[in-house]
Order: sequence, then structure tokens, then C-alpha cells
Amino acid sequence: MPEFEFRGPGVDGAREFRTTHWSVVLAARDGGPTQAAGAWEDLCRSYWYPLYAYLRRIGQSPHDAQDLTQEFLTRLIANADLQGVERGRGRFRSYLLGTLKHFLSDERKKANAQKRGGGRPLVSIDEVDAEARYRIEPVDTATPEIVFERQWGLTVLARVSDRLRADFEARGKGAVWAALEPCLGGGRQPAFYAEIGALLGMTEGGVKVAVHRLRREFGQLLRAELAATVADESEIDDELRHFIRVTTQ
Repeated sequence: MPEFEFRGPGVDGAREFRTTHWSVVLAARDGGPTQAAGAWEDLCRSYWYPLYAYLRRIGQSPHDAQDLTQEFLTRLIANADLQGVERGRGRFRSYLLGTLKHFLSDERKKANAQKRGGGRPLVSIDEVDAEARYRIEPVDTATPEIVFERQWGLTVLARVSDRLRADFEARGKGAVWAALEPCLGGGRQPAFYAEIGALLGMTEGGVKVAVHRLRREFGQLLRAELAATVADESEIDDELRHFIRVTTQ
């Protein structure tokens, strides 16, 4: 897991909490504007793999896991499974998994399961990539729920990394991000910093300062991302501890 420094949410973190994953869900439930619908679809596209990994761990074949994930997310995007969502309840990851379990229960009761999709827009899922990712999962006795939680945490990491990369690129510092991003993993030796300095035209000390700032920015964005997945700001610290636990198992 990347190393990061966290010193509180700051201005950006506070602003991020006001637009949470829950607010996106509720906007979709209530028939919000196109922008809200697009944000909801983006969430579905981001979190499909933890759902796929859960389905594979409970015994679904690669094809069936892809098919079920596809149909589940298609229904969510179409608001079909959002009517029972209550404002400000629970954590987004728990909502996703609980809704998936309810969906599976309903699916088992249907005789026409082969008629999935119904002409609605499909979520882009790469079956080959999904199964390749699943096959490199550690062979252990983890429950399907643990597999889901771990992949949820890794998805959060990917979203934070993508946001930070995009921010660097927007500032015209894409090359700096490419050079410094490996330092998020920690354990880099001074010689490595010297190599980066030579590449970027910086001193070794300057690189160390840049890495320190990078980790601080990463930590702030991570907290903001986790803040967006809970219903109450008081839950953020618990969610951060949970995130660290599931991504370092």
C-alpha cells in the first residue's frame, strides 16, 4: 500500500464531504439531473471489480460472474434498485454488497434469468481482464466478504491515484508525477532520489521535499475519497482504519 501522510481534511476535504457517494446515489434515486446520473454511472464503473471478485469467490463461473455483475450494475444505473435507499444510512461499500446480495436472492427466484440486459445500456466490463485480475488474487481462505472488502480498498486507492495524477497533469506536471509516483510505495533509498533529481533537474533534497508533499496530498485525497463513502463525517476515522486494515491483510 502506498505511504501517505494525513494531517486532517483541510479545505478540500471538507468540500468533498458535502458531495458524497451517498448524495450521488440519492440524486439518482430521485431522478436527478444528467450530471448526477453521469456521476452515478462513474461510481458503478469504478466499483464493478470488487463485486465481480465477490461473485467469483462465492462460486460463480467467470462467465456468470461477469453476467451477474453486468446486470446488477445496469439495474443500479437505471435506478431499478434504488427506491429502498434511505438518506444518510450506512457506508457505501456496505450498501453495494448488501444490494448485490439482495439482487442475487431475487435472481435465484427468476425463471427467465437468461433475459438479462433488457436493451438497457451496458457497463463496459472486460471479462478477460477481470478474470486475469481475479486469478492473481492470493490463494487463501478469505471469505467472499473479505475479498470484496480488499478489492473495495484497492479500488479506493486507484481512484485516489487517478485523481492525483490528473491534478498533476492539469498543472502541467505529468512528468513529475510519473517520476515521483513510485515513491508512494515507500522504502526508496537516497540513490533513487538522486536518480529522480537528475531526471527532473532537482537536487536530492528537493526531491525529498517533493515526495513529502506528494504523500501529504495523497493522504488528503484519500481521506476525501473515504469521506465520500460514509453517511456521517464522524465515521471517517473508523473508515480510514478499516481501509488500512483491509488493504494490508
